Parts: sequence; C-alpha cells; structure tokens
Amino acid sequence: MAATSRGTTPEPPDVRPRLTVLSGPSGVGKSTVVAHMRKQHPEVWLSVSATTRKPRPGEKHGVQYFFVSDEEMDKLIANGELLEWAEFAGNRYGTPRRAVLDRLDAGEPVLLEIDLQGARLVRESMPEAQLVFLAPPSWDELVRRLTGRGTEAPEVVERRLEAAKVELAAEAEFDTTLVNTSVEDVARELLALMKVL
Repeated sequence: MAATSRGTTPEPPDVRPRLTVLSGPSGVGKSTVVAHMRKQHPEVWLSVSATTRKPRPGEKHGVQYFFVSDEEMDKLIANGELLEWAEFAGNRYGTPRRAVLDRLDAGEPVLLEIDLQGARLVRESMPEAQLVFLAPPSWDELVRRLTGRGTEAPEVVERRLEAAKVELAAEAEFDTTLVNTSVEDVARELLALMKVL
C-alpha cells in the first residue's frame, strides 16, 4: 500500500480546475451573465482584463478593467505578461497571465470573459481550457441590444455589428454553446459547466 502524508488520500491528478472562457458577439450579454453569476457565487474568480479603451461612465480601474495607456500595453505584450490580447474597435484588450495561473494553481475556478480573437489565442496557449460560446436568441435581438446602448457613435456600432457576424460564424469552434434567453438560466448553466454547483 502506498504511503500517504498525514493519513490523507492522494489528490487525483486533475485536481486543478479548468480555465473557462466565455465568449460571444458584442452585445450578447456576457457582462450581465457574469455579474449575475458572481453575485450568487463570488468564489468564481473573474480575470480582469487590461484595456487601452477609455472607461465608460461608472467603470472603475481594476474592477471592470485595468485601464492602461498604449505604452503600458506595449510593455505588457513585449514582456509576455498577457495570456492573450486582441485589438477590437480600435482598442486593445488583454488578460494578465500570472494572476490566472496563480488562481488555477490554488484550485479556484477561473472565468475569462473575452472576445473571439482572445478565445482563439487562449485555445492555442492553454488547449485544456473550456471554451463556452454565448449566443443571442436571434440576430434581431443582438442588433437591438447593440443599438440600444446609446454609448457609442454610429460608426462604432456598425463596426460591432460587422464583427458580430464574424463572431457568430465561429460558434462551431467552441466546446459548448449557451443561448442567452434568460440571464438566470445561462448563469446557472455556466456554473454547472465550471462544476461550481
């Protein structure tokens, strides 16, 4: 019989949780689903991305994003400090690598909420990650959500709609698809996929 320390049984080899990546087109409700889920289960650690975009009203540095200058983003990329990074609608976004790995090593469930380009880069660098696609109930609903924000110029909305068509076409690249008909239901399904429930 194999010896164990302090009378405990050895941990199974897959004790480290899988990184879960939530992606989908802009305006599909990723942030809303994640906020609802974390209200119910604050133990799920959400990686905070760095971005070069300016804060929207109510956003705080280090909460929704780490708001950085172009020069600071250049340094993060050059030093390999980002798990992934992408440019979207004229701004760059990236996931700080060290914080994600530290949480996973500590056995905590980690969630990334990122765009398609970022999800593809995570798949390359961490093939064991679980990629979840959040789909809208319909194209018309997605258009309504994107145009209804009222926080962006019409040309930015147009770029987001064009990008959304490309993002929707990539659904097959993901491990699982969840359709956002109900924030509560999607949050529950996502927690189940992360084995938090």
